[in-house]
Parts: sequence; structure tokens; C-alpha cells
Amino acid sequence: MKKLLNVENLTLLAIVLGIVFGYFFKTPSLELKFIGELYLKLLKMLIIPLVVASIFVAITSLDSKEELKSIGIKAFLYYLSTTALAVSLGLVVVNIFNPGADLQIQPIETVEKIQPKELSLGDFILSFVPGNIFEALSSGAILPIIFFTILFSVASLFIQPPKRQTLYNFFDSVNDSMMVLAKWIITLTPIGVFFLIAYTVAKSGLEPILNLYGYVITVLVALFLHAFITLPAIAYFVGRFNPYSYFWKIKEAPLIAFSTASSSATLPVSIEVAQTKGGVSKKVAGFVLPLGATINMDGTALYESIAVMFIANISGVDLTLSQQITIFITATFASIGAAGIPGAGLIMMTMILDSVGLPTEYIALIITVDRFLDMFRTAINNWGDLLGAKIIDELIKRKERS
Repeated sequence: MKKLLNVENLTLLAIVLGIVFGYFFKTPSLELKFIGELYLKLLKMLIIPLVVASIFVAITSLDSKEELKSIGIKAFLYYLSTTALAVSLGLVVVNIFNPGADLQIQPIETVEKIQPKELSLGDFILSFVPGNIFEALSSGAILPIIFFTILFSVASLFIQPPKRQTLYNFFDSVNDSMMVLAKWIITLTPIGVFFLIAYTVAKSGLEPILNLYGYVITVLVALFLHAFITLPAIAYFVGRFNPYSYFWKIKEAPLIAFSTASSSATLPVSIEVAQTKGGVSKKVAGFVLPLGATINMDGTALYESIAVMFIANISGVDLTLSQQITIFITATFASIGAAGIPGAGLIMMTMILDSVGLPTEYIALIITVDRFLDMFRTAINNWGDLLGAKIIDELIKRKERS
């Protein structure tokens, strides 16, 4: 009985009950949204101290600078290759299903909040570097915080061992304290998930999903193929472990990612389950997962490639092979800059639409199903992060044994 009432099973039940409650009891679902937001805030308040502490501990606990370089290169290659595979799969699936080809829809006025902002390569690179680290900390700018923390951690490797040990002990204690807090907050997951799902259904209903069923099905098919075929194949052949058995151990994190639609908010849970249930070492989980929650957006990149092709179809534009290659390149690299927050994919999509000359006005149409699809693609992002951490950990352990 106790096993049936664990957090994972209760979360699954909460998702189902949340859909039912939100559909039949719209007013209370909208009014009680604050309970779900409270749960999200509790998770988000751990992000900054956990990211800083876990990355610092992970880097300073490495045996050598060569090991840091090894983990960093492995993580970058994994994230870049899986994102490229996700975009490729999305383009293949959308060309097979061809959703929207029989529709001719006039563009809808673009929602003001997703108007694209001109972003040059220089601006993109500068966005990684904090002009004021305290300002970055207060605003929750994850990329600059990670950049500074990595530099700070590496710099600490060059100071005297007694001082370095003092710093290590401090951040290790912070990290352990955050993990205890994370466990407490995780027990509230079913409650938070219930009200978040109920609000989403009450606000948008199920009609938008039914109206754009071809597009929705195409995205979901591609996401599930990537999640349960592409990524597991990499885990099996490169990491040499059973990915499905691993998924069953750490399923709590993807479930929360699905419910919150936020990679960053799920980070405390991801680190906790990867270490305690997935068997990933502290140094790998502490470095790879915070980095992945920020730059590894497999699901988002895949979704964007399909969405752009769908917009091309409904606007009557036949994209050439070279334009689809442009989509591949832009979606792969744009996803790296997508913040781990709900709806960030919409912002990045404007860049891809501009790159192939498609009207951004059509984004307003797919907003109707974006929250629904956002939950699935965020879960895939999270699953990719957790698999990456396990693969890199297995590669390092194999090297140590040889």
C-alpha cells in the first residue's frame, strides 16, 4: 500500500484528476491557481543556490583539470548531437505527416508579448557574461550565473589547498541543505501538480487541441520517437546500460517537468533523483544537470522545427531543401539559448521564422496548444538531461575501471 502511495504514483493520479477537475470546475480551478504557483515558487527558490553550490562542488571535487575538461567536452558533444538528432527527426516526421497542408489560414494578429527581438551573434555571446554577478543572481539569469560559477570554481583550483577546502566545505554544506529542502518540497508535488494542470485545462480547455489535432499528433509522435527510440539507443550503445530501467528509477523528475513545463524548476528534483535513485555520481550530476537544464533543449528544438514547417504549410509556402537545412541549423543552435522557463520556445521560434522568411503572425495560432505541448517537450528535455548525466557517468566509471 505504501508503494502505491509514493510521490510518483500520486503525481500521475494528480495529473488525471487535475484534467477532470479543470474541465468540469473551471472557476475554482482558476481561483486556486495560486496553490500551483506556490509549489512552483518553492521549487524555483532552490534553483540559484543549488546551481551555484552543485557546480562548485562538482568542479572542485574533480581529481584533475583534465577530468573537468573530459566531462565538459562529453557534455557539450552529447547535448549538441542529441539536439541535432531531435531537429532532424522533427523535420523527417513533419515531412511524412505534412500537417496543415490542406489548410489555408489567414494570419492572426501576433500577441504583443512574443514580438521578436533582434539578436545578433555578439549579443548572444555577451548574454553569457554577467556585467554584475549580483544583478544576475537577483534576476535569476541562469546562463550568466553558470558562466561565473564555472570560472569561479576553476579559479579556486589555483588557490592554496586549505583555503580551497574551506570553500569546498561551505558549498558542499549548502548543496546538502538544498537537497534536504528539495526532498521536503517534492512531497508536495501531487498537490502542486493537481492545481497547475487544473488551471491549464480550465483556462484553455481541450478544444484547441482538437482543432489542431494534426499538428499536435505530429509533434507528439516525433517527441515520443525521440524520447523512447533515439535517446535510449544512445544510452544503450554508448552508455551500455538499460535506459528503460533507468527511466523507471528517475521517472519522478520527468513527471514534474511535464507538470510544471519548466526545466529550471525541475532541476532540484533532477539532481536528487539522479544521485539517490539513478546512481549518478555527485560530481557528474552537479555539473551536467544544471548545464543541461539551461542549454539542452531537445524537445524544444524538435517542436520548433515542426511548428515552423506547419506554419509554412498553412501559409501556403513550400520550403526548399536549403530552407529546411536553415531551419535545422537555426533550431539546433537557437535551442541552446532557450531559457528553462515555460513558453521560452515561442520566443526562439521567431528567430527561426525570420531565418526562412515566414510571417511571425502565425505564432498566435499555435499558442492555443502551446502550453499542452510545452509540458511534453519539457519532459523530453528533462529526460535527455538525466540520460546525458547517466551516460557521461558510465563513460567515466568505465574509464576508471580500465
